[in-house]
Amino acid sequence: MIGYVALFLSALVAATVLPMQSEAVLAGLLLGGERSVTALLVVATVGNVMGSVINWVLGHYLLRFKERSWFPTNDQQLTRAQNWYRRYGRWSLLGSWLPIVGDPLTVVAGVMREPLVPFVVLVTLAKGARYLVLAAVVLSWV
Repeated sequence: MIGYVALFLSALVAATVLPMQSEAVLAGLLLGGERSVTALLVVATVGNVMGSVINWVLGHYLLRFKERSWFPTNDQQLTRAQNWYRRYGRWSLLGSWLPIVGDPLTVVAGVMREPLVPFVVLVTLAKGARYLVLAAVVLSWV
């Protein structure tokens, strides 16, 4: 049970803008061979998607504070991100699994008021596929 909780928490935190690696935790648990591969994939995906939903919520409410000195971006950066999202739209969420750009993309989706259901569907597909590929690679070594 502790392994599942650790995986869930690492996947959740890894999907936020905080630095964390869930892939190493998943790989270690897969190599341990004591847990269901399906259950590990579900736990990692659910945790990672929930972290992305946290980002979406933050983005959804973030603009209220854009005049504050601590706001994380300037007007030019915010406009550039919004224009990028307008150009590529919700389908860009299929790139939410990507390092560096994936997590901020989920925040921008919240800023742009992407409806939650399509957001969750696309992010789940992207992040679930990433974990599935990782599991296939790790298990091919065993």
